[in-house]
Amino acid sequence: MLELRPNCECCDKDLPPDSVDARICSFECTFCAACAEETLGGICPNCGGNLVPRPIRPQALLAAYPPSSKRVLKNDGVAQ
Repeated sequence: MLELRPNCECCDKDLPPDSVDARICSFECTFCAACAEETLGGICPNCGGNLVPRPIRPQALLAAYPPSSKRVLKNDGVAQ
């Protein structure tokens, strides 16, 4: 089950569960589309994997399978 993390690890932008702006890698590192594409070039700075659009969990399933509330933010952003 995907965690659906609530923010971009780079800029701390909010990424709600229905956001089409969220990008993830296979380890669920989460970034907004702008950081993923412009800053990171589509590559996760943590694992080196590619960043892809995060699936949207249907609204009807959010109560039974809520998104994570744990925010992850790199202290220095993700400067490469």
